Amino acid sequence: MKTRDQYAQFLLPVVAKGVEPVVVASAKGRTVVDEEGRSYLDCFSGISVVNAGHNHPKILAAAREQMEKLVHCCSYVYQVPVVGRLAEKLASIAPGGLKKSFFSNSGAEAIEGAMRLVKQHTGRREMVALGFSFHGRTIGTLSVTGNVARKRGNGPYVPGVAFGPAPYCYRCPLGLKYPSCDVACAQGLKDVIRQQTAGDVAAFIAEPVLGEGGILAPPPEYFRIAAEIFHENGALFIVDEVQSGFGRTGKMFAIEHSAGVRPDIVAMAKGIAGGFPLGAFMAREPVSEAMQPGDHLSTFGGNPISCAAALANIAVLEEERLVENSARRGEELLGRLGRLAEKSARVGDVRGRGLMIGIELVKDKASKEPAPDEAKAVRAAMRERGVLVGVGGAYGNVVRLQPPLSITADECDRAASAVEEVLR
Repeated sequence: MKTRDQYAQFLLPVVAKGVEPVVVASAKGRTVVDEEGRSYLDCFSGISVVNAGHNHPKILAAAREQMEKLVHCCSYVYQVPVVGRLAEKLASIAPGGLKKSFFSNSGAEAIEGAMRLVKQHTGRREMVALGFSFHGRTIGTLSVTGNVARKRGNGPYVPGVAFGPAPYCYRCPLGLKYPSCDVACAQGLKDVIRQQTAGDVAAFIAEPVLGEGGILAPPPEYFRIAAEIFHENGALFIVDEVQSGFGRTGKMFAIEHSAGVRPDIVAMAKGIAGGFPLGAFMAREPVSEAMQPGDHLSTFGGNPISCAAALANIAVLEEERLVENSARRGEELLGRLGRLAEKSARVGDVRGRGLMIGIELVKDKASKEPAPDEAKAVRAAMRERGVLVGVGGAYGNVVRLQPPLSITADECDRAASAVEEVLR
């Protein structure tokens, strides 16, 4: 039976009806090959996962070596050398003096653990999140997700969550313009605390770049203002780096673009282990000490093979200077696509940081009416030209470019040329 038929007959419709019509047989670097032998330039990285490229030989070698030693023993019952080494390495590269880690299997699990930790540390129960945000598909993470398309049909959600206005400059929810707005979306978080909570806020949770929301990169001073507001109110700051971490934005972690901001907890996954399933959250001291033995556990979290892959992945990012390449290639792509936006009647906005880029399509520049069908058509036309991209955003009208960080200047030119051709 063919793969397409198996998907149709044996997988839930949420999977079978939502996938791209590409049956992936193999991948290497920035190239994906389907079962018919056709090659594609991957500009989506499995939703921002294979930052070092598909099947990097050093990552695979590290995983194989660990596989021969130990596959599983539960890293929260016994002590495993590779888990300790990864925790030490993360402490050396994490922003803001974060020191202690907890390993999980996914980003959603990392966020769940982070929310539990802040509640235990502060003794408070409420959370503040952002409109258009996305933090996962468990009930807890959907509760702090500000995207109705992801939440529809699953309520009621966990109570005690308030939402602030998204830092969505192209479609400012306050009807203002940056910089004359004085970053009112951040300043307005004071009113969110006053008007929407019981004064029992444990933490503010936010993505440094809102990925599923449409690659929304806030103004540079946004998180400094926001973090100060919550810290002054005795609340913590959880940074969701699940999609933006590990070099994606031209910094090892995207919150590093916000000078002087010290997160209390950072959650991560996706780009951490080169495609192997792994998530983590890290906390600064003394926040990390709020959890004691028995408070939290994960049977498969901190899997030795995934941890070995993560160590090798971080080494590749550093040795091959892929974070710097992300910054350089991203600047070039943003510049070129920005010039395209000036000429195209369909491109309302181009934005992002590093190699986390969104192209927002509209039916009309004056009205800014979203163009979700056109975005899907662009994705299909790009695929026909051998380039894989994503589509997202709160209105489903944002074409997403998030290639492996090893992408070359020539490959960026190929991707940009395909976008220009398709939009023409």
